Amino acid sequence: MAIFPPHRLNVASRAHAARRARAARHMVAAAALMGCAGAVWAQAPSQPPATKPGPGAFERATGRTAAAPGTASPAPVLSSPMPAGAAAGIPSGTGAGYHNPNSPIAPLPQRNDVVPWSVLTDLTRKTTKDGIVPVFNEAQKGMDKSVQRIQGFMMPLDAKATQTHFLLTSVPMTCSFCLPGGPESMVEVKAKTPVRYSMEPVVVEGRFTVLTNDQYGLYYRVVDAVQVK
Repeated sequence: MAIFPPHRLNVASRAHAARRARAARHMVAAAALMGCAGAVWAQAPSQPPATKPGPGAFERATGRTAAAPGTASPAPVLSSPMPAGAAAGIPSGTGAGYHNPNSPIAPLPQRNDVVPWSVLTDLTRKTTKDGIVPVFNEAQKGMDKSVQRIQGFMMPLDAKATQTHFLLTSVPMTCSFCLPGGPESMVEVKAKTPVRYSMEPVVVEGRFTVLTNDQYGLYYRVVDAVQVK
């Protein structure tokens, strides 16, 4: 029969006790989580089983007419800040973007005191060793370092009710990860005073800058901006 020194027995006993304590804590935590989950499930309202919509349900709900069998559905009618037909042939990821007339958000109103998006989007690009960079025309170059007003839809860059750094876009985003158009369809804004987030159009005034080779791929920026009505 092996006889262990007292100090080795004490070490083994403490290690065994520590393992049992950890196991007990894990069991308590698991029980607590299961209890919380059970409480949530018990309080959740019962949902009816999902059913497949019947033929013509979408058309009846939207008031649209179903396409005849064997024919393609008609293409949706789109609107944009650009004149009708001006966007024909523009590749995806360029231009001012499109505003679906079925969107619950109204398009930008007509204003004479802001820079039109058609002016900002009228540019070309060239490929260099650093990537694709914009080629600004004389009108855009003439606005560089001048005070301008920009109207657009706010794309927040922070999870706050007020924003000091955000983007203004020509049309509203279709989702949180989808940009509406090309880099020419947005302006980076660094505000002097916080601007409250809104789904309605926002107008800011500040020092306008054209960006020839921005590290984030932006083409325009407004700094020291203030919101105007």
